[in-house]
Amino acid sequence: MAEQIRLTDIQKHFTVYERPDGKWALLRAAFSRKARRVQALDGVSFRIGEGEIVGCIGPNGAGKSTTVKVMSGILTPDAGECLILGRTPWKERIAHVSQIGVVFGQRSQLWWDVSVADSFALLKDVYAIPDGQFARRSAELIETLDIGGLLKTPARQLSLGQRMRCELAAALLHSPKILFLDEPTIGLDAVAKLTLRAFLKEENRRSGVTMLLTTHDMDDIEALCRRVIVIGRGRLLYDGAIAGLRGKYAAREGQDIDEIIAAMYRDMALES
Repeated sequence: MAEQIRLTDIQKHFTVYERPDGKWALLRAAFSRKARRVQALDGVSFRIGEGEIVGCIGPNGAGKSTTVKVMSGILTPDAGECLILGRTPWKERIAHVSQIGVVFGQRSQLWWDVSVADSFALLKDVYAIPDGQFARRSAELIETLDIGGLLKTPARQLSLGQRMRCELAAALLHSPKILFLDEPTIGLDAVAKLTLRAFLKEENRRSGVTMLLTTHDMDDIEALCRRVIVIGRGRLLYDGAIAGLRGKYAAREGQDIDEIIAAMYRDMALES
């Protein structure tokens, strides 16, 4: 299995400015602010091979989304090495984005006030997709994700489930080798979640696209992933099979995976 993703000792911190309390807080904040350093990632290292679907879990603020943003080239780490398909994302942005797709559950890559079809046409130009390839790929994704009836609808008029199906199509139009998914099922109903999971599993089987999925929904992990990465307080805490988590943290036979993860967080003092 060829290696596609390699992170080595990634470090990232943010400076957070705290607002003072009290009656004259707004006035005092205009002249002085207290800064606090937050270590978002503290030596995160892992490797992912071609065609893997890997789940990434952890409490709120653990560093999951920061990790995805480093790998997608949105953020530059303070230290460490990140190689995606042999490239450093923030140094070779154009070549990098041509080979990855990114779906953020709480952000949209569709243009808000234009139709889905027009967004797809704009992305065709952005990624310089040849006409024939675009026609074949878009037709395939439209049929598979059942979004033909949504193409003339502006993104702002779509339901969350409809938008996420269109977001997936948009992220895959240029046939990327790697797909980063940051909480793609957040806020979706049960039917929409099942639809997205089935599509992702089939897309991986058919095209071999490598996927990294961050989520709080353990049903996503169990349905899609053989391997799970756990991040807490910016550190890599576990990398292996879900069975390993069950063996270490399950209090009883057949315990719900959410309870197992909660027990792990408590054991590591990582409750959000």
